[in-house]
Amino acid sequence: MTCFPNPISKLLGAGLTVAVCTGAFFLVARSLGPIPVYMNQITTNKYGTFDVTGTSSVTTTPDKASFSVGVSFNESTAKSAQEKADKAIASITKEYLDMGIEKKDIKTINYSLYPNYDYSNGSRATNGYSVNATLQVSVTDFALLNTAIDKATAIGANQINAVQFSLSDTKRKEVEKEARELAVADAKDRAESLAGTAGIRLGKVMNIIETNLSFPRPMYEMAKVMTASEDSSVQTQVEPGTTTVNMSIMLSYETK
Repeated sequence: MTCFPNPISKLLGAGLTVAVCTGAFFLVARSLGPIPVYMNQITTNKYGTFDVTGTSSVTTTPDKASFSVGVSFNESTAKSAQEKADKAIASITKEYLDMGIEKKDIKTINYSLYPNYDYSNGSRATNGYSVNATLQVSVTDFALLNTAIDKATAIGANQINAVQFSLSDTKRKEVEKEARELAVADAKDRAESLAGTAGIRLGKVMNIIETNLSFPRPMYEMAKVMTASEDSSVQTQVEPGTTTVNMSIMLSYETK
């Protein structure tokens, strides 16, 4: 095979020599190194996925209640106001302990003592002292709830705030587990029904996502409590009612 120098080499410079050979055409890179080659890469999955969402709702009765009970007094001196409040709080606490409420479920959440001022004469003058003391009480035995509220007002409590119903940690986990199992079962039923209708063959579950877990906010009962505190002859009746927990689960199936 015979090759002849080509004058194009002079135009391309010393870095590239072009030779024309009989039956072939060669480009020889002397000093530029390898010539890069660019290409697009496309990745495909062997299997597609089929996603479906299942939902569930579980209705249950709250097993925990908490309420706050307090006292508020206005006295001529700070000492007398404090002594009166301390005595009332001590009496309420003792009554609750005697009822069977555990000490860990009774805690002070507020204690404030401050002077009152009179500005009627154009200047500020101290006009006695006020004290506010509040206990937060939690119970899981609802038979104690109404009695605890009534006993507090009988002893001297003059502040009863809303009763809050909620789920204890143990029951919350139980309800969450039940809701999750129901949502997964619903998702499986939906997947089988939809795939069968569409003629899709499902494989194994590739992924599971808990897309929504909705616990309701604590429920409050106030009107009945306030009525009982205003009229000691009326027995407090507070009922927990029910609460609903919602769950959504998404399953991703392999398709064949």
